[in-house]
Amino acid sequence: MHYSEDPNRQYHTQIAKGEVGRYVILPGDPKRCKLIASFFDDPVLIADSREYVTYTGTLDGTPVSVTSTGIGGPSASIALEELVKCGADTFLRVGTCGGMQLDVESGDVVIANGAIRMEGTSREYAPIEYPAVPDYDVLTAMIKGTEEIGARHHVGVVQCKDSFYGQHNPELMPVHYELMNKWDAWKRMGCLASEMESAALFIVGGFLRVRVGSLFLVVANQEREAKGLPNPVVHDMDLPIRAAVAAIRHLIKEDQRKHK
Repeated sequence: MHYSEDPNRQYHTQIAKGEVGRYVILPGDPKRCKLIASFFDDPVLIADSREYVTYTGTLDGTPVSVTSTGIGGPSASIALEELVKCGADTFLRVGTCGGMQLDVESGDVVIANGAIRMEGTSREYAPIEYPAVPDYDVLTAMIKGTEEIGARHHVGVVQCKDSFYGQHNPELMPVHYELMNKWDAWKRMGCLASEMESAALFIVGGFLRVRVGSLFLVVANQEREAKGLPNPVVHDMDLPIRAAVAAIRHLIKEDQRKHK
């Protein structure tokens, strides 16, 4: 069943085939889309619907797009599903996270090589035993892009949850015992940071056979705060955006070389 009043457009994102590139940057905040699109050549606003804003332009002569996903796995998975239906196949999530290890400092970049599925969306696609991991080519390009711009970065596992305040005020929640015990376990396992979308995007991307990766700006680190260590709040998205753009350029070059 097609719910859109225009059968040529996707119901939530209001995009159509031919309007997006195969490479798409996925921020959460719709207001970041115009900023990200400014890194493209000749960007054009394609659609603005609900939490989903889409621009398309080019990088090195290749069509690329940016689409916001809103907050959390449910809306992110909808964006991914609808973008794939319109021809996209390579996705770079650019968002924010909270550091969990003491050396993951505000302003750093975190690149996810796996995600803890402590959220609900991915469970409606795959059993919990199936791992949430990024595409290797996208992961490699993200590391190269981040190194290229000289950003301090970390590569490792991130934790994905559905409740922002369950992370920041777990002691207030009725299930505080579970939230706090698991948080301690993730830290002891070396989990780098907490965010809300990667697990769903990795699982849905795997199901749809498309390439997905994620990188993040560390806004702050509540573990450093708890120990009285310096912990400024950083909101400048310039570094992760430039890293993602550099990563797409690497992917374009490699895909052309391999005729993918």
